[in-house]
Amino acid sequence: MTTDVPPDDENKLIAERRAKLAAWRRAGAVYPNAFRRDTLAAQLHMSFGDKSAEWLEANPTPVHVGGRMMLKRVMGRASFAQLADRSGQIQIFLQSDALGEAYERFKSWDLGDLVGAGGTLFRTKTGELSVRATELQLLAKALRPLPDKWHGLSDTELRYRQRYLDLIMNADSREVFRVRARVVRYLRDFLDALDFLEVETPMMQPIPGGAVARPFKTHHNALDLDMYLRIAPELYLKRLIVGGFERVYEINRNFRNEGLSTQHNPEFTMLELYLAYADYRDLMEWVEKAIRGLADAVHGSRKIEYQGRSYDLAAPFRRLTVEQALIAHNPGIDPLSLRDLTYLRKFCAEHGIAVHEHDGAGKLQIEIFEKTVEHELLEPTFIHAYPAEVSPLSRANDADPFVTDRFEFFLAGREIANGFSELNDPEEQAARFRAQVARHDRGDEEAMYFDADYIRALEYGMPPTAGLGVGIDRLVMFLTNSPSIRDVILFPHMRPESS
Repeated sequence: MTTDVPPDDENKLIAERRAKLAAWRRAGAVYPNAFRRDTLAAQLHMSFGDKSAEWLEANPTPVHVGGRMMLKRVMGRASFAQLADRSGQIQIFLQSDALGEAYERFKSWDLGDLVGAGGTLFRTKTGELSVRATELQLLAKALRPLPDKWHGLSDTELRYRQRYLDLIMNADSREVFRVRARVVRYLRDFLDALDFLEVETPMMQPIPGGAVARPFKTHHNALDLDMYLRIAPELYLKRLIVGGFERVYEINRNFRNEGLSTQHNPEFTMLELYLAYADYRDLMEWVEKAIRGLADAVHGSRKIEYQGRSYDLAAPFRRLTVEQALIAHNPGIDPLSLRDLTYLRKFCAEHGIAVHEHDGAGKLQIEIFEKTVEHELLEPTFIHAYPAEVSPLSRANDADPFVTDRFEFFLAGREIANGFSELNDPEEQAARFRAQVARHDRGDEEAMYFDADYIRALEYGMPPTAGLGVGIDRLVMFLTNSPSIRDVILFPHMRPESS
């Protein structure tokens, strides 16, 4: 796979650059490591951007800059180059008289090469802040040509597959991942201020639990034990609640053996938190506050543009039960038959929704919800009162045990967060696990396993607790106007390159 250069031409350019590297090797030490940069391009523009040419001449400022050469103009005995570092770009002015042999070597260097330069600041006749180089080094040779600078890197698959090239060429991509880092930092600061403790729980687990999902399986040779990459940290975090850590959170990877799409990557990042002496309603307030705070921190505004649509995060977030949402988004559905298994099976058949013979009314409600409602939930919306059948770890509602004290938060037509009052009755949890095992035995590969040690932990007593999972990737998608989850994951999983 190439960039913007035909394969034959690219191979020729690579061969020419390898020949230059060979000549560099013959001339002496290559890939030097003694050069030290003392300032960044953005720092120079910030500190000296308003200084006049006269001021810079009267106050000589020595600097050492380094970066990737993105532009090169050779004009006889004087030339210009543009170096890009992590902060931005700075122009270098090079003269044969000042650099001698280094200038002659520079003329054969290529775009993409890593270059170090030392000199003093000045302004060119066109007014551009620049470094007048008195020393110059080639630090690393780029053996492959960069994409044409006028076209950038437009091949979407190539951007994901060769992220390093995407980051070199696309300032917008670099900004997405800077925003991602700010989102994670904001959430950490938010939780730390509320006296949460950040913890780490196992990535490899003997029993996959904490979510309804298909796990990845591996084998530990020394223990001769099958293990699973975790689908969620939930059951371990709740063990910590039992142990007395009343507010805990983890920001880390989960792994689910599912398909690839604009919303799904088998390896993804979640914030998961648990707090004792709280319930799901406290978490809805927390989510609403955190989403607004993130908008303020990232954009300085609660009005966000995402994929051509404007979202007002300042308005109160909508709240509907699952059944209210089904009625609101399915005008022909019978409100009085939403728990009637025969009616729901007929409705699914009429609307092309696949069902399994062991699915109960709660499962069918969610199948209908996912097919007919979820993608229409554009404005920030909490959907709550999920059926107990699809919520094996959630506490049943006291007034209506068909549903649980659980919610999911939707924004721009996709789920962002899932939270609930935790089931802390060990006998009821054991019964829920057994029901999940029965589903697994009937062929449901996403059903949960029975975790006897977690039941034992609950038998020591877990206080009333609320838990929440937030999809970091999807949240960053919204805050960076990114259409695909692959845009916000540095190295998304992809099919192997075709030979």
